Amino acid sequence: MYELSTLGFGPFFAEQLRSWKITGAIPARIAAEHRDAYEVWSGAGAGQAQLAGRLRLDLEEAGLPGVGDWVALKAPPRPDHTTVIDRVFARRTVFVRGAAGHQARAQVVAANVDLVFAVCGLDADFNVRRIERYLARIFASGAQPAVILNKADICEDRAARVLEVERHCPGVPVHETSALHAEGLAAIRAGIGEGVTAAFVGSSGAGKSTLVNALLGEERMATGEVRAHDARGRHVTSHRQLVLLPGGGLVLDTPGMRELQLFDEQGLDAVFEDIAAVAARCHFKDCGHDSEPGCAVRAAVAAGEIAAERLEHYRKLEKEARAYERRHDARLRRQSERVWGQLHDEAARLRRFKGRE
Repeated sequence: MYELSTLGFGPFFAEQLRSWKITGAIPARIAAEHRDAYEVWSGAGAGQAQLAGRLRLDLEEAGLPGVGDWVALKAPPRPDHTTVIDRVFARRTVFVRGAAGHQARAQVVAANVDLVFAVCGLDADFNVRRIERYLARIFASGAQPAVILNKADICEDRAARVLEVERHCPGVPVHETSALHAEGLAAIRAGIGEGVTAAFVGSSGAGKSTLVNALLGEERMATGEVRAHDARGRHVTSHRQLVLLPGGGLVLDTPGMRELQLFDEQGLDAVFEDIAAVAARCHFKDCGHDSEPGCAVRAAVAAGEIAAERLEHYRKLEKEARAYERRHDARLRRQSERVWGQLHDEAARLRRFKGRE
């Protein structure tokens, strides 16, 4: 059994529960997501749960619940029985990415997290542009962003790389760690207090699960060797998992991402706030900072105030995000047209039936 406050249940969720006025509803948090069911934790215990059939249909487009979500159960969870999820609480924060493929659908990576660490290895995995991409989604989620530069024990020029990240991500805390040797973890652990949920996101082989094990003080999360030729991991973590830390606080471990597709433009201006601030002086409000007259951003680049490659990366991410949004909107439009078409056909069948009466 768990104390709800220990799991992160606070006034935001309590108010929703009161407004529903459902007798006997049991709030629970999704701790893991499996193919056929969710693992849920509640004040009444832990167990397996499935979505009610009607709820699954209702959430098909809005997005099914993910790890970190709060749900209302019809009955207490038990290890030997699968209970039913009757409702899903509105989220405080949510980290989403564009799902891989051509469906243009949002994929929930972590829900209701307070702090998200973008984890990057100080080996061949190091890529400041990828860190900027992750930070854009973290800012968009509503959670507090931070960066972990892991594997500091094998990096000879780590001070230079820390400065590089700090220069590209001003105002975002940057931590150096060696998860393998449990070094540099004190500041990270200090930020994950009672009822606080932190998530680790990053590419395979960055050391996310090793970091979780170091914080736990035991080898609970599976880890694997990194390939020597490209420093890439092998996706040892196969699912998202919420972990309760000794002394309070929760960590959400996530599988490594080969690709982080931007779902929309949210968060970009927070990462590139220097460009956003200068862009406010552009002659056109919708300036693309390309060839438009009166572009203050291009003038700042020419004056050496903004690096040309930084503007180039900003425009690349902006273009990618807009393209994904267009595909997503087109998919929603096609889906809506199919629904209305089905309703029209059903109405026509009813008219024909009544005409024969």
